[in-house]
Amino acid sequence: MARSKLGFALTGSFCTFRRNLDLMRELSGEYDIIPIFSFHAAALDTRFGKAADFLSEAEEICHRPVIQTIQEAEPIGPMAMTDLMLVSPCTGNTLAKLALSVTDTPVTMAVKSHLRRQRPVIIAVSTNDALSGSAKNIGTLLNMRHYYFVPLRQDDWQKKPTSIVADFTRIPETLLAASNGVQIEPIVL
Repeated sequence: MARSKLGFALTGSFCTFRRNLDLMRELSGEYDIIPIFSFHAAALDTRFGKAADFLSEAEEICHRPVIQTIQEAEPIGPMAMTDLMLVSPCTGNTLAKLALSVTDTPVTMAVKSHLRRQRPVIIAVSTNDALSGSAKNIGTLLNMRHYYFVPLRQDDWQKKPTSIVADFTRIPETLLAASNGVQIEPIVL
């Protein structure tokens, strides 16, 4: 039996990159992974690491180049390149763009193209404004077909009271449930 094809899209919540690359490595045992980086994820060096190092590691894990442009992401749907699309981490900026169908980054184009085939998109939120400015976008996506959320929680309610982060350990089970059209519960931990 053929392995499922997973689009693994990273956006700019840089503090989660190490965790997400470790997860990418773990999931590569079960899925054929197509790595996709937003413009910022692919280009910005931060205190959490160098962009070139993250790109190189993703390519080593997946045995293929990282999709880094809108043009490279566009064929994902028409060419049936993915069965599932995971956006992890999904920033507030990307949440807003997805909620409004804005396709101006490789990640948003990958999601739009993937949705063309009405396949599951799994969102692993990581944003400091989830309980303020991004709340409406989370609500919008919760009410749209084919979107599934990794369970999430406040990550530091005292120092960052509006910040939410997905429970990244729950991504494998969320992928499996979403592939069967089911949202795992509870969404908010």
